[in-house]
Amino acid sequence: MSTVMGFDFGTKSIGVAVGQSITGSANPLTSIKAVDGIPNWEDIGKLINEWKPDLLVIGLPLNMDGTEQEMTQRARKFANRLNGRFGVKIATQDERLTTADAKARLFELGGFKALTKGQVDAVSAVLIVESYFENQYGA
Repeated sequence: MSTVMGFDFGTKSIGVAVGQSITGSANPLTSIKAVDGIPNWEDIGKLINEWKPDLLVIGLPLNMDGTEQEMTQRARKFANRLNGRFGVKIATQDERLTTADAKARLFELGGFKALTKGQVDAVSAVLIVESYFENQYGA
């Protein structure tokens, strides 16, 4: 069994979720504020120390046709910095449509009041982890 921490990278906010490979599911943790894509690394370090993930999965924002965009490169850079700072193995996961899916899931659960930016980012991170599991294990 392994613990996987997922990140929905954004320039102002980074959603974080944690999942278990044994269940193939994840739960939202939090959303970390960022300034031009740079988070408070100490906050991320606290989460990594608390959850001790075996793998960090970073959502890779791609265009709908699968091509890369500026945010794709920024997300890769964030992933590399996570690996360099914390020494945890990283993987990237196509995150097309996760924000729309996250909003739909939250709306079903709580209507418009559930659609706060931090919750959307954290649930987007859940979807990134769960889609990673689906790709790995064919769940």
